[in-house]
Amino acid sequence: MNTRFKQRRKFLMFPLIAMAFIFTGGYAVMFLWNAILPMVIISIGKLTYMQAVGLLVLCRILFGGFKGRGHCGHNYSGGYGWREKMMGMNEEEREKFKSEWKERCGRK
Repeated sequence: MNTRFKQRRKFLMFPLIAMAFIFTGGYAVMFLWNAILPMVIISIGKLTYMQAVGLLVLCRILFGGFKGRGHCGHNYSGGYGWREKMMGMNEEEREKFKSEWKERCGRK
């Protein structure tokens, strides 16, 4: 397969995977909520599917944040980041590194 086809396939697969995650995640939240909470707390009613998806999104916002894989020098995974790289560089290498990242991130 050529690389263009692979890129297009990845581009098309991402929305499908995201929709599948939302669909199954919503049903998982709805099932767990309706199976557990109404029996434990009498005043809590059952959730609809859209309420479950909304609860899932709300929990993602409140507890998960919007951290991504990291780009433009941000390393959210806690791995080997740009600061550690820069500590082992001389001045010339640091300037070259900074200019490359500025170029990658679109800053002129």
